[in-house]
Parts: sequence; C-alpha cells; structure tokens
Amino acid sequence: MTSLLGLSTYAYFWRMSDRVPSPMSLDDALRDAAAHHGVDLFQICDHLPLDTASDERLAEIRALADELGLTLEIGTRGTAPGHLARYLHIAEHLGVTLVRSMWSAGDDLPDAAETEERLRAALPAYERAGVTVALETYEVVASTALVDVVARIGSPALGICLDPANTVANLEHPADVVARCAPYTRNWHVKDSGFTRSPGWVGFQYTGVRTGTGILDYDAVRAAIDPAARGINRVIEFWLPWQDGSAGAQPQGDETPAQTTTRVEAEWTEHTIEYIRSKES
Repeated sequence: MTSLLGLSTYAYFWRMSDRVPSPMSLDDALRDAAAHHGVDLFQICDHLPLDTASDERLAEIRALADELGLTLEIGTRGTAPGHLARYLHIAEHLGVTLVRSMWSAGDDLPDAAETEERLRAALPAYERAGVTVALETYEVVASTALVDVVARIGSPALGICLDPANTVANLEHPADVVARCAPYTRNWHVKDSGFTRSPGWVGFQYTGVRTGTGILDYDAVRAAIDPAARGINRVIEFWLPWQDGSAGAQPQGDETPAQTTTRVEAEWTEHTIEYIRSKES
C-alpha cells in the first residue's frame, strides 16, 4: 500500500489568513505544496468556501490538483447526515477518498448515542462511494468515547484521524491516545507541540513548535500505526503562534510581524518535510 506525504491548509494557516497583506488563495497553496519535493497530497481542511462551492469551482480545483500531480483529501467538522452528504458530494467531485471530520461542530455537540445514529445514517452512501470518514482525536471528546463509537459501528468507511497533540488539552497522554486509536487510524495529522512558561511564570502556554523539538514522538507514532503497510497518509499541519514581540522568532531586518510569521511558517513547512523524509529514508 502507499502512504502519501501531504500538506494541509493548516500548514498555510497564516499565509492564507486575512492577517497578512496578500493572503494566499487555495490555488496558490496547492501550487506551493506541489513545488515541495516528496509532497503528493493536499488536505483542504476546514476551508469554509468548500461548504458552498459550485460544482464548476470543484471541477477547477480538481483540474488544478490533477495538473500538479496532487491527490486531494478534504476536512470538515460535525456528523449531521445532511452535512456529511454535502461533503460526500464534494469528495466525489474532487476525486477524494477520505473526508476528515469531527464529532462536534461549534455548538452542535451530540452525545455518543446521537453520534452513532447520525453516522449509521450517513455511512452507507460513503461505503457505496468508497470514501472514508475519519473522525479526528481532539480535546472535546475523549478518545475512549471516539474509539467506542467507531468500533461499535464497525464500518469500512469509518475510522480515526490521529492527532495526539490535540488530546493533551483533555489531559490525555499522547502515547495512550496513539495506542488506543492505532487499530482504527486511517489518517495521521503530523505536528509537534510543547509547553512553555507564561510570562512571569504564571501558568503555561501549549503551542506548536518546530517539528522534532516538542513532545511528539514521531518514531513511536509511526511504529504504532505503520502507515506504509496500511496506506495511512501523513498530513503536515502546524500550531504556529503569531510571531510578534512576545512570541517566537526574531524579525529579520525591518520585517513586520506578518512577514516574520509567514517566513517562519514556510520554514517550518520545508523543515518538516525534510524531517519526515530523513526519518523514513
């Protein structure tokens, strides 16, 4: 099986944001991703324009990805059957075989019974289309509950998007989450994170850090889920803090915070690609 290395829109979080003078478009990000050696996949994740994109726009995105040699995945939030049906429509138009989602969406936080009912309603269409829903591990729902629902449903079109960094905020140790979720993992969000003391040593801040310098044990996660043997794609994303006088890198010359932030984001992208390739060479 093949495990593709990809970039997410979350690796372009600041470069695509309205906090910078000239934000990158989705098309810009796709072209940039394809320019990186070894990147064969792009996950369009939590990109709101997809919610209402016309079929013509979806065709344009697919054509550009095909031209660039990129496989696409998409990501959204929530389990409402109507919403998942919309994202299956998007997936089919983009040639996508994996839709990452989350148990909740904003104020919509169903309990386990309702989540199971919703998924059982939505999944038959995904099964027929050969598309997988991968529910992400995160702090709102304990990984035990997530695994329980996925295991109980037992659909080939349902799995887990593993992101052990997220669950720390729910006081779950990343190693425990990895072990629990490994059998059901269908997608892996690769990012590193760490704790630093807040100013004045009053509490801590938990943010993204340069890959390989934080709490993520990349080798252990890789060994647990065996992405190459199981065809689990690895998708790079970041929690890069805004780079201003109180956080992060020093500006170069007369850089503005926006310029420093986008420069560091691009550097983290290149570094992480090389970090992963060095681990797997």
